[in-house]
Amino acid sequence: MTSLVIRSAVAGVWIYEGLWCKLLGREARQVEIVANVPFLSPALARGFIKVLGLVELGLGVWALSGVMPVLCALAQTVLLVALNTNGILWSRGLIHDPAGMVIKNFAFLVLAWVSAVS
Repeated sequence: MTSLVIRSAVAGVWIYEGLWCKLLGREARQVEIVANVPFLSPALARGFIKVLGLVELGLGVWALSGVMPVLCALAQTVLLVALNTNGILWSRGLIHDPAGMVIKNFAFLVLAWVSAVS
C-alpha cells in the first residue's frame, strides 16, 4: 500500500506538470523560460513545451504503473536534471527561486528513487 501511495505522489507531479502546465497551457511562464534558449524561437518553444508535456505525462503513467521502476527513476532523474540545468543556464532571471527549485526537485527525485527501490 505504501508503495502505491508513493508511486501515486510521484506520478501526480508528472501528470500535473505535463498535462495541466504544459499540454493545457496553464503555466504560460514555462514557454517564456524555454524561449530563452538561444536556438529556440518562440514558436519552437511552444512546440517543445507540448512535446515535453507529453513526455512528462508519459513519465507519470510509467511511474504509476510500477513497471521497470529503477529505469523509470533514472529517466525522471535525467530529465529533471537536464531541465533544471538548462533553466538555470538560459533563464535564471525568469525563475523565481532557482535554489529553491533545485532543492524541491532534489527532494522529489529522492521520493522517485524511494518509490523505485521499495
